[in-house]
Amino acid sequence: MGERDEPGTIGRRVQQLRVARGLTQKQLAEPVYTPAYISTLEAGRVRPSDDALRHLAERLGVEFDELATGRSARRVTELRLRLTEAQRALAVGEAESAVEQYTALLAEAEAQELAEEQAAALLGLGECALDTGELADGRRYFEEAEARLADAPLPARVPALRGRAVAHYLAGELRYAVYLLESTIDELNRGGLHDPDALLLLYASVIGPYMDMGAHARAAQAAEFALALAPQSGDPALVARMHRSVARTLLAEGRLAEADASLAKAAELYRGLQLRTELANCHWMRGYVYAQNGELERAEAEMREALHMLSATRATLYSSQLTVELADVLHRRGRSEEAAELLRDVLGGLSPERGAVHAAAAHRLLGIIAEDARDTDRAEEHYVRALSLLERAGAAGDLADLCRLLGDLLRRTGRVEAALDAYRTGLGHRTAPGTTTLGPAPAQPPV
Repeated sequence: MGERDEPGTIGRRVQQLRVARGLTQKQLAEPVYTPAYISTLEAGRVRPSDDALRHLAERLGVEFDELATGRSARRVTELRLRLTEAQRALAVGEAESAVEQYTALLAEAEAQELAEEQAAALLGLGECALDTGELADGRRYFEEAEARLADAPLPARVPALRGRAVAHYLAGELRYAVYLLESTIDELNRGGLHDPDALLLLYASVIGPYMDMGAHARAAQAAEFALALAPQSGDPALVARMHRSVARTLLAEGRLAEADASLAKAAELYRGLQLRTELANCHWMRGYVYAQNGELERAEAEMREALHMLSATRATLYSSQLTVELADVLHRRGRSEEAAELLRDVLGGLSPERGAVHAAAAHRLLGIIAEDARDTDRAEEHYVRALSLLERAGAAGDLADLCRLLGDLLRRTGRVEAALDAYRTGLGHRTAPGTTTLGPAPAQPPV
């Protein structure tokens, strides 16, 4: 049998249950034991045998585990079922309901001292926080989940580690996000802990930060590994997320049709699973594919559909990021005033700590719109703000492009030396394409 409580604790539990049921010591003891034995047991002066506990549990109408440990196996199962219900609520975009459910479940899991279930509830709260853009709260929940699982094998801690990395990524801390993901991948692979779901989750999650840092070679490699791992995964939601992430690397390589096909697979899976937020992200990425291919009308339709879905789920941070990309499409369609209005509205919800890369993209586009209107002072102001945000985030590819825009503006206004400085800054971020500043890539998985 597993661990059980001390005799004194068991004795008090037996007494409380007996009194609550209106039984005498004699009634509880019969027909196998004596009232004297029950009295001694309740006083904590004897360690009951398994047979004795089974007899008492039957007489008291409880399970053996509940009497021995204070935890009911049935209640644990019910708790896990309710955790699944909360996970589904979050998956279909009912974030407020999910928060209420996870909060109640966390309290119950703590009362029953169930570390695994506590971690699951904290993970859920962390994911809710990511959806609503409360990144500091999300990091705290993920850190607490890791703490609850401190003694668990690394694969069990991967969702919490990945959540923390995503929170840092969304906050614009790209290098630290990549560090967390790469070091976890490395530890799994070097330690021979080949867990397909854990590795797939990590490889799919690291693609976005790689792309924003300009590390396209590593992003492509991560996508290759993710695709190789996908057939081994039993989690369709995870496979769908992988297809969406892989699409980003296909885009970088100009393989637009393949990217669209990958996103279509993800969308099909998400529809079946009713994962509204992730399905919205698929529409978002398909819109991006169309925009890259010059199909701006289709791009706008896909992005507006995604924005409608994200607004319904109150995924505010993702909505803000998508609005920036929609504004770019509108600008390219000749609707610059409408684009600028969207960008000014959305900048209130973005900051260096909350969506730095997309805040920089908003300032970049506002700078371009200002240049088109021959307002060079305002254009320069937006470019400089974007430059500061991108330097903090370490988004090398975007930073190099922005330095070119700023340099061209400075050169046209006669500030040649300042323009050269801007160009040099941009070139400095192009010196090592396809790499990060984090050293060698992590060990490869045995796939």
